This record gives sequence, C-alpha cells and structure tokens, in this order.
Amino acid sequence: MYRETNIRSIVKGISWRFVATGTTITIVYLFFGRLDLAVAAGVIETGLKVALYWGHEKIWQRIRFGKKRIEPFNVWFTGLPLSGKSTIADKVYEKLQKLDIPLERIDSKDIRELIPDLGYTREERNRHMKRIGHLIQTLQKNSISTVASFVSPYRESRKAIRTMVKNNIVVYVKADIQTCRKRDYKGVYEKALNGELKNFTGISDVYEEPKHAEIVIDTEKVDPDEAAETVYRYIKKHYIK
Repeated sequence: MYRETNIRSIVKGISWRFVATGTTITIVYLFFGRLDLAVAAGVIETGLKVALYWGHEKIWQRIRFGKKRIEPFNVWFTGLPLSGKSTIADKVYEKLQKLDIPLERIDSKDIRELIPDLGYTREERNRHMKRIGHLIQTLQKNSISTVASFVSPYRESRKAIRTMVKNNIVVYVKADIQTCRKRDYKGVYEKALNGELKNFTGISDVYEEPKHAEIVIDTEKVDPDEAAETVYRYIKKHYIK
C-alpha cells in the first residue's frame, strides 16, 4: 500500500488554497468594496489555513475509521501445458495493476529458470508447489496479492496451495490435448511424444482436473480477452468492492 508523503499533502493544500483564497477575496470585496482589505484577508487566511489543512490531513491519516483494508488474494491458473494459462494470467495482471493495489505476477517458467534443477516427478512437483505456496504466504503477510500460473497437475498440490494461502481463486484453463498441440509453438508436445521429455503432463503424466475451481475458462469457446475480463470481474466482485 502507499502512504501520502508530507510534500504531497503540502502541494494539495496549496492548490486548494488558490481556489479558496480567490473565493474569500471575492466575497470580502463584494461586501466591503475595498480591494486592500480583501487581499489582506486573503493572505492571512491562506497562511493560516494551509497550516491547518496540513495538520488536519495528518490527523486523519492516523484514524482508521472509514478505511477498508483490501485483503490479499491469490489467483491460481492451472491447466495443461499451452492451454493458455500464462496469456490470460498476464492480461488479468495488467487489468489489476490499474487498480493500484500491491500485486505480484508469478509464472512457472520464471521460477524454473531460477531453480533449473527442479524435476518433474509427482514428488518433486508437489514439493515445488509447497515452495510456491510459502512464497505466496510471505507476500500475503505484506498485503501483496498474487497472480500465479502453473500447470500444477495434481489435486493434492492444488489443495496444499489452497490450505496455505488466503483467498485462493482457482482458475481452470480448459483445453484438450489436440488444441494444446496446435498451439505448441515450442514443440514440447512433439518432444514428449518422442520420449525426449519425461513426465510430461497430458502425454506421459496425468492432469487431474480441478473439481472445485472457482472459475472454469474453456479456451475453445472464449478468447483470452474475454477470459481475462471474466476473471477480473470475479476478483472485483469478491475482493475489491
């Protein structure tokens, strides 16, 4: 979250003074018909009220009455490789950034580049998910919400994430294998079919569909922009009112 600096409060006070002082000078002049008296009243009022305004703002910054804290949330995109998770997650992230809330984007590719020796067995993936859950927990303790996209093929690892973090929103990005293969600009499905990639989700390893996803996006029926808008509206309705 952001705090208002002293200089911002002072600049706001000065800008308002131009409006208020002009009004005061005009009123005094209209009542008494003396420009010198009107200007003097305006100058005195300006100095006094800028100081009072600054003090008033500082006092209200310390009062919580009327403020509502935005609880951090985690949007968790899951689905087969090349189903469209990252594309939609990026668009949702861009929309949420405009709301000026503390926010981080976490993508599987970026994390695996940081930890290149991670494996793809069930045990290794589950252990990896717990690390990601811990990372999100830490960010949430600092009021930072997250938009995360991971294949996360196993129900137990997604359940672990839901248990670990607050306000978890599972978005199942649905697409069948044939559709994902058509989108495979990386050639990873062909490598998996040729046996070059082991434990590849959808080919040589399972993808267990979520049973309790908050949102299901069928990417064969909606485009990424529509999907991102659906997720964005859900978040605004439930977490940013």
